[in-house]
Amino acid sequence: MKILILVGLGLAALAWLLFEAQFRQRQGNDLEIDQGAWEWDLADPKNYQLKGVFRALNHTRNLDVFLTEVKVEVTLLSKANLEHTAQIIRVRSLHAKELPRNDNYWEAYIVKGQQQTGLEIEIELKSEDLSPLRSAWVRIHYVAYGPGGRTPKIRHCILPLKFPDPNLDLTWQPTEAAGVLPIPTHLLTVLDDPIAVIRQYVLPHAKPGDIVTIGETPVAIMQGRWRHPSDIRPGWLAKRLCYYFLRTSSLATACGLQSLVDEVGAWRVAYAFIGGAIAKLFGQPGMFYNLAGEQARLVDDVTGTLPPYDQFIVLGPKNSQALVDQILQETGLKAAIVDVNDLKKVAILAKTADTSTEILNQALLCNPAGNAAEQTPLVLIRPVSAK
Repeated sequence: MKILILVGLGLAALAWLLFEAQFRQRQGNDLEIDQGAWEWDLADPKNYQLKGVFRALNHTRNLDVFLTEVKVEVTLLSKANLEHTAQIIRVRSLHAKELPRNDNYWEAYIVKGQQQTGLEIEIELKSEDLSPLRSAWVRIHYVAYGPGGRTPKIRHCILPLKFPDPNLDLTWQPTEAAGVLPIPTHLLTVLDDPIAVIRQYVLPHAKPGDIVTIGETPVAIMQGRWRHPSDIRPGWLAKRLCYYFLRTSSLATACGLQSLVDEVGAWRVAYAFIGGAIAKLFGQPGMFYNLAGEQARLVDDVTGTLPPYDQFIVLGPKNSQALVDQILQETGLKAAIVDVNDLKKVAILAKTADTSTEILNQALLCNPAGNAAEQTPLVLIRPVSAK
């Protein structure tokens, strides 16, 4: 009887999802501001200058969408008191054939279907000593107005403001099979390229035969695979099924589960839930994650990583095997993308050919990169035979 009830509920859920999916296909106010191109000057410790240039793109085929408001909010992260730090924020339009305003007022602008416009943001920070600043979380609040009504949106940008010296002497940690070197970096963002980061921070310490490992979360962050809960609209399925996951699971909130639904599809999540529930009745727990796919295990909900990403849901990385192969080709280092925690569990998402799984597991078992705010997303492994 329990099985029949579960199957009936599952079929009803699938029917509703089909209706909802069709409803969500409407174009609406599909206007987005991109991640932008940033440059900054941190040479003067009393005066930092940050500038970003953005595009606002109307993705609809043939609808006009108005960009009616643009406001900028900046949150600074530091190990020091920020009481006397001043912020000056300037916003300018970059419309074609129109002069920008200089009074920080955003004049409503029509963006035609498949067209775009631009904007520029300048942030000036002033204090007696800005060197303790670690990063800036910039939120561009904007309003898209059109067929979908008035739609408030936010573009989140994370900017590193502290860059460690890649040539500093670091301490190797000995293990039975290899030496292990956790390597600190600046706060990684979508503006970073994994290959460039490895060249900057790892190559000064590396020798032939070494293996570089990268945490799966930092890779996903560099790929832009993180979302703020305010940008996620939980549907019928996520709101109901999230209650059935363990409270420690990243899928135990409506937004966390919806992020998986958006990633792999509602049909697959519903199928995995029904299949997992039936398997559990027969004493086979954990089947949901097998049926839902790799991403189900990799979602990190809010608080899952270091600030300011602790406010975001971070998905798992994509194209992991292609990335480690590219690292080997362009740097000469064997590589692996891993998911390691303090419970002595090592999951290897991808590794280059001829890279020893045994050495990776043994070297990473003690989680040398840490799970707190160490900011050491890269770990260099030197097998004993390569020393």
